[in-house]
Amino acid sequence: MQAIYDKFKRYPREVDRILTNLPASAEAQALLATPFPSDFLPGARSAVETCLRIQPSEKVTLITDQVTAPIAASLAQELVANGCRWNAFVLEDLAVRPLVDMPRPVLADMETSDVSIFAVGVQRNELRSRMQMTEVVNRRRMRHAHMVNITPQIMCEGMRADFHRVDQLSQKVIEKVRRASYIRATTAAGTDILAELNPDYKWLKTSGIISRDKWGNLPGGEIFTTPGEVNGTFVVDGVVGDYLCARYGLLEATPLTIEVKANRIAACESANLELRDEFWAYTHTDENSDRVGEFAIGTNLGIDHVIGNILQDEKFPGIHIAFGNPYGEHTGAPWTSTTHIDVVGLRFNIWVDKEQIMRDGQFLVEP
Repeated sequence: MQAIYDKFKRYPREVDRILTNLPASAEAQALLATPFPSDFLPGARSAVETCLRIQPSEKVTLITDQVTAPIAASLAQELVANGCRWNAFVLEDLAVRPLVDMPRPVLADMETSDVSIFAVGVQRNELRSRMQMTEVVNRRRMRHAHMVNITPQIMCEGMRADFHRVDQLSQKVIEKVRRASYIRATTAAGTDILAELNPDYKWLKTSGIISRDKWGNLPGGEIFTTPGEVNGTFVVDGVVGDYLCARYGLLEATPLTIEVKANRIAACESANLELRDEFWAYTHTDENSDRVGEFAIGTNLGIDHVIGNILQDEKFPGIHIAFGNPYGEHTGAPWTSTTHIDVVGLRFNIWVDKEQIMRDGQFLVEP
């Protein structure tokens, strides 16, 4: 308890109230006692106060793992300072990793929460368990922060963005693309891709300001839809997603070139043959794993380089696409997939219909 008391000395006038509101569970108490660098606190405060706008009257479910516990501890400290009710779960305390299913105590706690935060380093083949979690989020229309593979670097970079400014830019861009019939994107590295848009599919904004309408990744900063049809060449000189991101890192020296025809992967090539083969296998897991399910524009103005972590890198200003699950419950796409993998490129030129909105990676639209 002394360690917890020491953490809240920065709130001298409220320390009695804060200590009175400490969670009762042993798991939450242990998390609060976990040490973390003070550099995490601005990002944690932004998550709790700006992005999720948590109210003292609300209840929060905080989910983490052993690797990410220090980051979760900074979030927990801000939850206590907020005065809300909350509970915490460390996945390894509940089940063997990689998870087959999301542990029942986690799902049960979410059934009585207004907000959930998932700050976890994911492992291979855990997508099913995350989909079980987001099913609860979608059904109950919770505000949910998805902080998959969050790292200390991201807490000190992307999570320190001005999310109100990111939201303003995202709103201006989404208003343009919602009126458009196509988007074309090119890069000096060789990308030349055309996405025809389907007016029946919704565009969504996940700018970091999270609402009950759509849960969002943190850090935020993107707009996305399921495209009607995509054709062309996409050069992945940024990063690939899911567990391949940690394995292969930054790809500018050995990019992955993907040929897309009628919304499907027709071919992919890379000097890194292991990357090529593993990406091909991943995107042929089921009948729709090779289908373009997401077409997105990153809008986080606080990010000026890719770091080899898809959570932040997909918010890098430019285009990223994903193969597999189209998040049809939000976009309206009538098909699904058991997989979802993002690919990120660098330094785009983007046209929305005939209007150019980005040149060499710089937005031509003012927030």
